[in-house]
Amino acid sequence: MAEENTPVLSLNVEPSVTDEITTNNNVTNTITELTVEEVIENYVGSFGYLQIIQAFLVSLAWMFDAQSTLVTIFSDAEPERWRCKPNHTCNGLQSGKGISVCGLEQDSWVWEGGKHSTILAEWGLVCNHKFLASLPASCFFLGSLIGSAIYGRLADSFLGRKKTLILACLLTAITALLTSFSPNIWTYAVLRFFNGLTRSGIGICCLVLATEVVGRKWRGQVGQYGFLFFTLGFLSLPLIAFYTKSCWRSLYRVLSIVVFVYSIVVLPFVLESPRWLLIRGRKTEAHSILTKLATRNGRILPANIQLTDSCFSKNDPSKNMSLWECKWARIRMMKAMIAGFGVGFVYYAVQLNVENLNFSKYLSVAINALLEIPAVFIGGFLLVFMKRRLLLSVSCFVAGGSCLLCIIFTDGNGGTIGNWIQLGIEGIGFMAASVAFDIMFVYCIELFPTNVRNFAVSLMRQALVLGGAVAPLLVVLGRLSAMFSFMVIGGLSILSGLVSLWLPETKSTPLFDTLEQQEKEEKLHSQEISS
Repeated sequence: MAEENTPVLSLNVEPSVTDEITTNNNVTNTITELTVEEVIENYVGSFGYLQIIQAFLVSLAWMFDAQSTLVTIFSDAEPERWRCKPNHTCNGLQSGKGISVCGLEQDSWVWEGGKHSTILAEWGLVCNHKFLASLPASCFFLGSLIGSAIYGRLADSFLGRKKTLILACLLTAITALLTSFSPNIWTYAVLRFFNGLTRSGIGICCLVLATEVVGRKWRGQVGQYGFLFFTLGFLSLPLIAFYTKSCWRSLYRVLSIVVFVYSIVVLPFVLESPRWLLIRGRKTEAHSILTKLATRNGRILPANIQLTDSCFSKNDPSKNMSLWECKWARIRMMKAMIAGFGVGFVYYAVQLNVENLNFSKYLSVAINALLEIPAVFIGGFLLVFMKRRLLLSVSCFVAGGSCLLCIIFTDGNGGTIGNWIQLGIEGIGFMAASVAFDIMFVYCIELFPTNVRNFAVSLMRQALVLGGAVAPLLVVLGRLSAMFSFMVIGGLSILSGLVSLWLPETKSTPLFDTLEQQEKEEKLHSQEISS
């Protein structure tokens, strides 16, 4: 049976607790206790000036997350052309594009882009060693898988969202720089593992930190438009890679410097999440941030407002309740992770699989990156009207169907026109996969409460990157059979769409603080629906 549907949960915005305090002058002041959600909705505003600045500064980090993830499209790719050395014979061939070099004498040919253009060219990862080419990318996603759990715990516990994001960016810059000095494929794979591990906290903290200070009306849009910066990072890669195409090491060094500058110049100015501060017992700091937000939005936070921590009393065991200890949350998380695995596989596989299209990888990557821009706006627009669950499943179905249609035009079927048609269909599929990928994060934020939200998003990220870890292997197999790669991508995408239908609806629901609170409110709403 599918999980119980919870379309809209009502939020009581009236003062939750009211106390009267009598001063020495016998003047009675009323202390109104409100949750962070109630303060934002009633006094701060859903999405004001300072919240826009916060979302912008935080979301910039998505660019570096995209660059770290997708850099292997260029650094680990097989060069497009080779040429025969002077005074050598290459089975009657002088040069070739898409023609195997496995039957040629090792010293009779060279890659046209130069020996250091990619790791395949430098370390000879072709023919009998071609499967080693997928090892670094898989190690990267494996590192991301482990790092997501680590960063999720850090951000939900003592370190917080902001400090965790700074730590992730600094370590990403360091590991990217070290990667550029790799002497062989094995060292390179290990450093890519650590680069994935350190980078995995960027996207998680970006999303949570940007959305936890805005109201319900704009929460989905802020989360969705944040991915626009991921797209910009993706779009910047072909440009940077083109000017560093003679040396893959230079590409990593450029990316490292940019992340480091962002970490020390921009991130110190972002605000910590008041929701996290409250559940950590730091009520004064949380109140101060909400006051600053209200002031910059042209509003006044009344002096008698006090943030409630009634859900976190010392005798309340739910404060420390683990996500896995709560049955409904455990089942919901497992469903979300199954759907996330397929979505992550499709999203990364479609991008990495561009080399199996009949086009230049620079052109294909640039087109895919450009298509992510309308995908972000389309997803943000549809989030206003459509339910999360329906939009996610439809996006998966469209992505899967498009990949299956690409099979018709594999191996050059249809000539030049067929190649363009295939590129167009692949573009539609990638847009749909991008929408599904973005929505998975927004959806996960709304599925779980504050005290486990970062951990839940990190688990979702683990599922997504686990799918991404399998994608490089499929790309290598796609060099042997492009039809097979498109078939697998399409099938898994459709399966993810089916699984997502078993998740509850979260559109217009409030963000709860604890597992116990969310379970109580959802049961209450279900009883109201039943009665």
